[in-house]
Amino acid sequence: MLFHRSGLAVAGLLAGLCCAALTTGAHAAAAKARPGTLSASAPLPPAFSLPDAGQSARITYLSTNGVTDSGLVPVTAEVILPAGRPPAGGWPIVAWAHGTAGVADHCAPSGNPWTERNRRYLSEWMKRGFAVVGTDYQGLGTPGAHAYLDTRVEAYSLLDGVRAALAGFPELRNRVMIVGQSQGGGAAFAAAAFALGYAPELNIRGTVATGAPYITPELLQQMTARDQAKGGYNPVMVYALYLAQGLAGHDSAFRPEDTFTPKAMPAYQAAAGLCVHELTEKVRQDGLNFSNSLKPDFLRTLAPALVAMKYPTMKLPQPLFMATGELDRDVPPPLQLGLVKAACAAGTVVQAHVYRGLNHDQTVNASLPDSAAFTAAVMAGQPVAPQCDPTPQ
Repeated sequence: MLFHRSGLAVAGLLAGLCCAALTTGAHAAAAKARPGTLSASAPLPPAFSLPDAGQSARITYLSTNGVTDSGLVPVTAEVILPAGRPPAGGWPIVAWAHGTAGVADHCAPSGNPWTERNRRYLSEWMKRGFAVVGTDYQGLGTPGAHAYLDTRVEAYSLLDGVRAALAGFPELRNRVMIVGQSQGGGAAFAAAAFALGYAPELNIRGTVATGAPYITPELLQQMTARDQAKGGYNPVMVYALYLAQGLAGHDSAFRPEDTFTPKAMPAYQAAAGLCVHELTEKVRQDGLNFSNSLKPDFLRTLAPALVAMKYPTMKLPQPLFMATGELDRDVPPPLQLGLVKAACAAGTVVQAHVYRGLNHDQTVNASLPDSAAFTAAVMAGQPVAPQCDPTPQ
């Protein structure tokens, strides 16, 4: 019995020393960890890559928690390199900010094949000689709730994804175009706005945004008035439901029943688990719009989420390309042109385009020829012709 006790004591001592060593190692690792630290990388399934791509990976990296603006959280992203030998200095980067996918983890883009629209769009960027680094955003595919449309969350996730990719893939070059669509259009603008203070070492050349949202209480009231006049299904309700779900994930005081009518509550509950195309179909089937879905006090109850949608500055250090569909119902043109107006007034060099007769989806690929000319100019350090008052083309 004495021997047994001594054996246990020795074993306990060794275990303690072992754990102390592990703890010391963990503390050392934590001390070294910083935003953009690459923590894991695995090959991306071929079905999730892009046509004619070279190396493709799904990475996990650390990013500053954009909700609290402190601490580190894991975020995932896709890194897709063009096939063949990289040019001298490495492949420049398209930092891709994806549009609305949903708020459930299984909606994360890196865990799904590309849509046909995005496959075509990003393949064209790869043909221009760019690698793609596409973040999933904090809380989408990783622990925690996704703070939908929170500009700081989106910006930190995108910028730290580029840092991680540059650290882990020597074939990449620190010359970056920030490119995004819809939710990602706003995320792209936000990343460019935060970059100077948050990631000044990144060599960002310009920003390309399609369907980018810009929300103010005044614009929301205008949208509500138009919605009441038209009636019927309104696709913007999809985004309002996700916005509320994102707020609920971080604000225990939020009560959805104070924001949504009984008619809209089933769709609100479903939004927690449905990806964007499924939720869009439910909103369509339920005939939801602002008039029949939102209570009169919705601007107050959603105020914290609306505040989180604000950009830290409207003056970007690099030029901005903005593409808007004349018939966009998902992010109505007044919201997008409001962003153009505010950015131009702040001194950003903006080249804005409106595409006649095109909707939210159609504008993405229709804008490719114009964004190619813009990109060639900014990558070469040449001036860009500003256009702040675009007419449909």
